[in-house]
Amino acid sequence: MGISELDKAIINLLLNDSRLSYRNMARKAGVSVATVMNHVKAMEKAGVIKGYTAVIDHEKIGFDVDVLISIKVSKGKLFNVENKIASSENVFAVYDVTGDYDAVVLARFKNRRSLDSFLKKIQTLEFVERTNTVMVLNTIKDRTLGV
Repeated sequence: MGISELDKAIINLLLNDSRLSYRNMARKAGVSVATVMNHVKAMEKAGVIKGYTAVIDHEKIGFDVDVLISIKVSKGKLFNVENKIASSENVFAVYDVTGDYDAVVLARFKNRRSLDSFLKKIQTLEFVERTNTVMVLNTIKDRTLGV
């Protein structure tokens, strides 16, 4: 599905505030409410819009430790390892990557002890050769890109 300039405008409005009403989106985009509704429904049906969510300040709810974990996996078992790791409630992203490592995991923990436990669990998984963990000290920007 190709997206129009209006679709882009609607997506950007939703990224900024997913609670906007169709009426407010229509006013900001300069089109009718029915037009916005039709475009949103079409993008949902096509899978362009996959869902709606709130942006949470994780530190305020006790998750103070963010990490990036690079993982080297042997014997072509990347998807098996990634799927096991992705099932953890602390993991919010898993990526296949190029370079010295095969995957990068982004995860969030309440404290160093829970991070330590998680890392030890990963390191015991079959086919995990090595890991490299980087702790996030400050977040400068954490935002989904618009179109």
